[in-house]
Amino acid sequence: MALTGRAALLAALGSLPVGIWEPSWTGILAVNAPLAVACACDFALAAPVRHLGLTRSGDTSVRLGDTADVTLTLTNPSRRPLRARLRDAWPPSSWQPGTETTASRHRLTVPPGERRRLTTRLRPTRRGDRQADRITIRSYGPLGLFARQGTHKAPWTVRVLPPFTSRKHLPSKLARLRELDGRTSVLTRGEGTEFDSLREYVPGDDTRSIDWRATARQTTVAVRTWRPERDRHILLVLDTGRTSAGRVGDAPRLDASMDAALLLAALASRAGDRVDLLAYDRKVRALVQGRTAGDVLPALVNAMATLEPELVETDARGLAATALRTSPRRSLIVLLTTLDAAPIEEGLLPVLSQLTQRHTLLLASVADPHITDMAKARGDVDAVYEAAAAAQAQSERHRTAEQLRRHGVTVVDATPDDLAPALADAYLALKSAGRL
Repeated sequence: MALTGRAALLAALGSLPVGIWEPSWTGILAVNAPLAVACACDFALAAPVRHLGLTRSGDTSVRLGDTADVTLTLTNPSRRPLRARLRDAWPPSSWQPGTETTASRHRLTVPPGERRRLTTRLRPTRRGDRQADRITIRSYGPLGLFARQGTHKAPWTVRVLPPFTSRKHLPSKLARLRELDGRTSVLTRGEGTEFDSLREYVPGDDTRSIDWRATARQTTVAVRTWRPERDRHILLVLDTGRTSAGRVGDAPRLDASMDAALLLAALASRAGDRVDLLAYDRKVRALVQGRTAGDVLPALVNAMATLEPELVETDARGLAATALRTSPRRSLIVLLTTLDAAPIEEGLLPVLSQLTQRHTLLLASVADPHITDMAKARGDVDAVYEAAAAAQAQSERHRTAEQLRRHGVTVVDATPDDLAPALADAYLALKSAGRL
């Protein structure tokens, strides 16, 4: 007869010889009594979990794609050593897929009256606030036969910020800005709006910049240098309506718009301009105003961290009215929204004059690179039909953009990777032309 499970366990423990065991009341008592005593002793010697002390420290914010370390300090106030397994639970989006088991579970031993620190490494996959959930602790006795289990709360929040991948373009845009400001020896053709100084004429200068009176007083031709006006006001308007939820690549359009807005904010604040932010669909989702040049970028990043697309149609009239209240004086309004025909023609165009008669309007939109690839496709019937559909979609976007340009709107339409530098270039072009 094969050994039963209990007989095999006791045989392994050395309580019984390996062999055939016929169950009887005497045998059952002989087996169960020592096992019950062992379990009772193991349970009694397991450290209690109810009065454990738990505190947190560590990172409170992290950029999307980076890692954050949160330290959990566990104090054992009992007189018995704590031998435990611990699970530090966080929302699923706090980890890369497949890494939660190894990142959130810990083994530890804490002598009586001592403490230990455990580090949970988070690598979030979404923006927003990630809040710690419960901590589950299973305390074992020295034999590992029995355990106590309990849960604790140790609140902690890690804010996942936008990654700001376009910051790699900032040095080149700042170099261009210095050229416009006249702080380097590189010459620019456009005139600014504030007279700066005189210098000697070199081939390629605009002849309209020649100062003939100064030239008459010296032996060389003198030209005026100009620098763009400072302390201009820029309002970044993020459309968080349903069109911003459309995914382009691996991320929503809203994420690409935020990345472009951050690059422009960093550039404009270095240029001495004041930057505000408005996120709107049918109500204000975020508003940042009155920040200094050193504080504006952290404030924008923090405000954008919790923004999510709302599955509602954007109220264009409400957006225009809110933008006008936010910027009562002449400003550059940068509207990051869609170039789809229906939302523009039915929503924005009827209220466009309210914005353009007082402000300079720059509209930036995220284009889908897949449409460009489809337009180039050939080879079979399906590819030709896809190319025709893509060409029609591109034609509609071009027509919508041309409508906006006829109303005096500067339009930037680019793929997610190109939108941020293209928007920064459009800003610099407006600045060098003195339109701000």
